[in-house]
Amino acid sequence: MTDRLLNASDSGSPGLPPTPHVSVNGCRIISLSVFSDPRGNLTVIEGSSDVPFDIARVYYVRDVPVGAARAGHAHRRLEQLLIAANGAFDAVLDDGCQRQTVRLSQPSYGLYLPVMVWRELTNFTAGAVCLSLASMPYDSADYFYDYDEYVRIVKSA
Repeated sequence: MTDRLLNASDSGSPGLPPTPHVSVNGCRIISLSVFSDPRGNLTVIEGSSDVPFDIARVYYVRDVPVGAARAGHAHRRLEQLLIAANGAFDAVLDDGCQRQTVRLSQPSYGLYLPVMVWRELTNFTAGAVCLSLASMPYDSADYFYDYDEYVRIVKSA
């Protein structure tokens, strides 16, 4: 299993995008529209035009203790876009064969997660907020919480 670190953050150079392709089973960085003026920045996200699914649920994770991890699961049918609305965190992605870590640190970029990708969120900075846009309402039957079971299903497909 390979493990690579990708940093999905502003490079500080105009015109230079973040990592354009993540590749663990179709995961990718999506650049969000930002409108700036002297009053501040406005980031717009519209389902089916800015993200490749209709948004059915929105939630956020905050106040994660130092050293704690979130997620630790995969979804059978749910697609998701993760955004570091504030601060930064790592998204560890795994498709049963490859593993990549993506650092999310800019609210103008989202990490698209298609179905059947194991994810774990780690290394939260103080004050970090992970905003999640999901393609369907919560359904406990959609989750894989057992990594070994997940890998068996993926490898048998």
